[in-house]
Amino acid sequence: MLLLILLFGIEMSFGDEPTVTIKKTDRCPVCGMFVYKYPKWVAQIIYKDGSYYFYDGAKDMFKHIFDTAKYTPGKTAEAIKAIYVTDYYEVELVDAKSAFFVIGSDVLGPMGHELLPFKDQESAQEFLEDHKGKSIIRFQDVTPAIIESLDHRT
Repeated sequence: MLLLILLFGIEMSFGDEPTVTIKKTDRCPVCGMFVYKYPKWVAQIIYKDGSYYFYDGAKDMFKHIFDTAKYTPGKTAEAIKAIYVTDYYEVELVDAKSAFFVIGSDVLGPMGHELLPFKDQESAQEFLEDHKGKSIIRFQDVTPAIIESLDHRT
């Protein structure tokens, strides 16, 4: 069954948003990885004009937000309509602006050290304790320096 889903695309529903299918050809605009291979890590940005991008983790999604013109010329961060991340435990998309992100854990994503998203603080706290996380931060607290530090962790 999983193979069929991967072969024909992954459908995800975003509440009020239309269902979007992740196709085998969809690539992260930041790193170029094929996103369908990492459904547990998927993040998405939807623009007001209806265009959208998928990412193989929240870290690359934030890189795109912080330097939108570099990764998608002609787009601006102000034109973003919605941002989603995949809750690590539930493996369901949640609004990134309401999510809780654990940083500094012993769990690696497709691109190495990652921000691990959770839909509620209790789940994030449980994960932090179980996986040696350093802290829990919110969407508005993520900075380019934090993202850069994840890429330079050993």
